[in-house]
Amino acid sequence: MFWKIVGVLIALWLAVTVIGFVLKGLFWLGVIGGVAFLATAAYSAIKGSDSRKQIRS
Repeated sequence: MFWKIVGVLIALWLAVTVIGFVLKGLFWLGVIGGVAFLATAAYSAIKGSDSRKQIRS
């Protein structure tokens, strides 16, 4: 019985470790994506070309 409890605790510890690693990676991917979006928006605003193509109906 003791070893079952130890095994469950080790499995829970490993699961929490993997989930934490994945969430940390997703957080940094989100930060990089946000910075890339802001940089693209700033570049478009500074470029300031009004030659946007409109969809013809």
